[in-house]
Amino acid sequence: MARDVSDATPIVSRDQLVESLASGCKPASRWRVGTEHEKFGFYLDTCAPVPYEGPRGIRKLLEAMEGLLGWQPIYDHDKIIGLTDPTGLGAISLEPGGQFELSGAPLENVHQTCREVNGHLAQVRECATPLGIGFLGLGSSPNWTLAETPRMPKSRYDIMSRYMPKVGTRGLDMMYRTCTIQANLDFSSEADMVQKMRVAVALQPIVTALFANSPFTEGKPNGFQSWRSWVWLDTDNDRSGMVPFVFEDGFGFERYVDWALDVPMYFAKRGNTYHDVAGGDFRDLIDGNLKELPGETATVSDWENHLTTLFPEVRLKRFIEVRGADGGPGRRICALPALWVGLFYDQASLDGAWDIVKDWTTEERQTLREAVPTTALATPFRNRTVRDIARDVIGLARAGLTRRARLNGEGDDETMFLSSLEEIVATGETQAQTLLRQYETEWNHDIGRIYKDYAY
Repeated sequence: MARDVSDATPIVSRDQLVESLASGCKPASRWRVGTEHEKFGFYLDTCAPVPYEGPRGIRKLLEAMEGLLGWQPIYDHDKIIGLTDPTGLGAISLEPGGQFELSGAPLENVHQTCREVNGHLAQVRECATPLGIGFLGLGSSPNWTLAETPRMPKSRYDIMSRYMPKVGTRGLDMMYRTCTIQANLDFSSEADMVQKMRVAVALQPIVTALFANSPFTEGKPNGFQSWRSWVWLDTDNDRSGMVPFVFEDGFGFERYVDWALDVPMYFAKRGNTYHDVAGGDFRDLIDGNLKELPGETATVSDWENHLTTLFPEVRLKRFIEVRGADGGPGRRICALPALWVGLFYDQASLDGAWDIVKDWTTEERQTLREAVPTTALATPFRNRTVRDIARDVIGLARAGLTRRARLNGEGDDETMFLSSLEEIVATGETQAQTLLRQYETEWNHDIGRIYKDYAY
């Protein structure tokens, strides 16, 4: 989840919010890709989750990484909860259950992204190994109960934890027991944003199937290939889901702002204090009528922070966040931005993706969304399967990356990062199915093997 913003500029009108989103438009020469990934920390000797405090806790790990990187610490009161690159690029933050997140810098190509990911994982190992901590890339924690999962000392998460059970049955599971990979991408104009948002929303179920990697809960198969994605179906439907209004005629920055204003607030931050305003109306804060904060009016910080509490499958800020993938191994971390860069940053590939999805109905998109957590690539669609669609989409991404022709020092273009996805489509076996096969055969139902075989 994103870092909180600090900007006391008053918000006086809806137009100001629209202009803020529109200010993200930039020429293609300035387009970048940012990649975020989360991972579960565990003790190498016991495979237990890592608490915040203690001689081998998350706090000690963050302090060690602060010393290694020289990055600036982020505090919630007196607790270190993250690190930020002093140049304003990347950041390390904590998810509610101690999931360790790298929010990567906006980079020019996927080669740079993969160097960033590999460098980060090496730095984490350097600091974590002396503490006896390892990390696992999965979409959900494989055997810890919710009660066993530690809670990080972040005030905004306390507010969310109180609110989530009021608006859904799986919100706490989402917060404490899931991990994801996300990519952040740019747009050149409102029309470009609209096309990219529509393509991205429609294709999220396809991406969920390709990246399905959460088949275990509390030590045994849970009946899903992407349990993480299933959890999102009843987390907080006011702020999540397939945002069908994106496909309405006239969709643009104004419509997204209106939707965001309709979503209830979680908190408002004043100084170092998070005020619980869960369920409050942001319009009341603009007007100075929010009963939990009498006399206070909205600031740019409030709006930017509110946008980070919206969780649709694709999120709009001054860039587009694609949010449908389970956490996974290193190759998969680089594959996600490669897929979306190939589709988004080549107009022919973007148009080709739009041709695939443009006549899908709201009902068809939702049906796909609800089916893929269980059946993934085998999910039927019209006279085809999700696997067939995924093959076409990856082909478009490959063509887009080929035309981009961003080469590394060995002369390889970015298509190299699609190989893990092409292998999944070729075999028809998702990472979740691979794990289930290993669980039934070589692991002999011992879920502990996953920590040995799949740790970073």
